Amino acid sequence: MIQNRLSLSEFPPARPGIHAFATLAACEAAARSTLISVYPVLMYRALGNAARVSEIYVLVGLTSLAFAMGVPLLARFLPRRWLYTLGIVMMICGSIIGGFLPLRFVPFAVAANAAGLVMLAICFNAYVMDYVERASMGRNESRRLLYSGIPWSVGPFLGVFLMDLHPQIPFLISILASLVMLAYFWHLRLGDGKAITKARRPPTNPLRYVPRFFRQPTLVAGWFFACLRSTGWAVYIIYVPIFAVKSGLSDQLGGLALSISNGFLFLTPLMLGFLQKTSVRNAIITGFAGSGILFVIAALASPVPYAALAILLSATLFLVLLDVSGGLPFLLTVKPSERTEMAAVYATYRDVSAVSSPALARLVLVFVPVQGVFAATGLVLIGCAFIARRTHRRLGGRRV
Repeated sequence: MIQNRLSLSEFPPARPGIHAFATLAACEAAARSTLISVYPVLMYRALGNAARVSEIYVLVGLTSLAFAMGVPLLARFLPRRWLYTLGIVMMICGSIIGGFLPLRFVPFAVAANAAGLVMLAICFNAYVMDYVERASMGRNESRRLLYSGIPWSVGPFLGVFLMDLHPQIPFLISILASLVMLAYFWHLRLGDGKAITKARRPPTNPLRYVPRFFRQPTLVAGWFFACLRSTGWAVYIIYVPIFAVKSGLSDQLGGLALSISNGFLFLTPLMLGFLQKTSVRNAIITGFAGSGILFVIAALASPVPYAALAILLSATLFLVLLDVSGGLPFLLTVKPSERTEMAAVYATYRDVSAVSSPALARLVLVFVPVQGVFAATGLVLIGCAFIARRTHRRLGGRRV
């Protein structure tokens, strides 16, 4: 009799696909969501005014952007699976710095978290393009946001609530979620991706892909839309808690508003249906126009803080629509042979928006109070809606 003995390495891994990537995104959301409303409150407590907070966020964004431009070079020497692992480790380090060191070290915690997120975004996008078919990209984005809905709808309020009970609890939750994400990633055994494992020659310098990226209008449009969408979210995440505190409301209200707005992620299947019935172009135009108009109205309603917060909350419904549709121009048109390098260029939208959002806010705050930041952001989003009208009408349709 022959006994078949299976070692642990012989057990089949989970099948990489839409479900697996959505689960991985949910783990990342759990790691980030409990701290996303904590950091602006801690910054404001430490620095005392919104202008100083904006200056710190500009510096953090510039640091993150410089780091993002170095990631493609690092990818030449470090396999993708280890880049992803390093990104998770950096997020854990950020949580340790923010939760267990004095308050003056919070900017370094935010920077470490942002740098880790850059690595995760580059690798995640490259893996998705390797394993998810082009026609399923919209469904993948919808499933990813849907799975992330629970942590994003619970985490922001839970973070600021637990922070008042004990300042280290939100950071411990983030560390635990990061460790779960790391374990699940290695369980998937994604390796270094199909594009890398099949390569027969060393990759060229990834920085050479920057001019090529910006010579392709659809890729540029995808980057631009992602950058402006991220700018809208950044303003909402950073300045809504500050607006609440300056208006004499609870510092937990900003976290509660963000949790409710993230609950809109559960509507992504309906948004995907809207996208499929109309087009990627119409979804993007609707998202930018709707969010921009409501941001401007919220600024006008700022003398009534609760009304302004409710309007800003409504604006995020359109930002979620942009989360579903805004990245599709890039994901649908990038060449398979350039996935890793182009994903690295595309991922800089996070860092550019991380710089541009507080920089715009700092400029506006010279002349008007914090509600002026909402008005300026709304005008930018409305302008982007007009630009989005140039998107190809048939983008995202099935090829015949």
